[in-house]
Amino acid sequence: MGLDWSSELFGNKLCTMIYRAATAEDVPQVQLLVKKICTLHQSWDAKRFGYKPCPEEIYRDWLVDRANDERSPFFVAERDGRLVAYLVGSIEVEIPIYWITECGWIHDLWVDEEYRHEGIARQLLMLSVEVFKKAGASQVRLQTAEANDVGRQFFSSLGFRVCTREMLLEL
Repeated sequence: MGLDWSSELFGNKLCTMIYRAATAEDVPQVQLLVKKICTLHQSWDAKRFGYKPCPEEIYRDWLVDRANDERSPFFVAERDGRLVAYLVGSIEVEIPIYWITECGWIHDLWVDEEYRHEGIARQLLMLSVEVFKKAGASQVRLQTAEANDVGRQFFSSLGFRVCTREMLLEL
């Protein structure tokens, strides 16, 4: 994956945002962001997002596998040597009754709050779409929490549409 970057003027300082494929060495920094997204999800619906203790630790090996899988988009955005955003996805196998045998799946997309509204999420998502196209996927899917109105508006602006609605019954 080629290096993608942009420079923006913030105050009197020119800041460069670097977008790049994540590496296994990035995983410890990504885990800090994973902890944030898990905390947010739990605040939205603790019953649906009932994580085991330290989900970011449990996620580590899976993230390393994604970093080493050319068919899985795993990108980070970096400013001044600090990871401020990430996107991780994978190719998922569909059950055999469907014509589409595999689809791209976005698992996580996180941008630290102070870096939102800079186009970072859009850039990460567009980079992931290219990986999915190269992998032969004809669809990209994702889920977003019912409470995530901003996320749904964002994904809709990029052409995603609602096609299912997850429902939950507690037993």
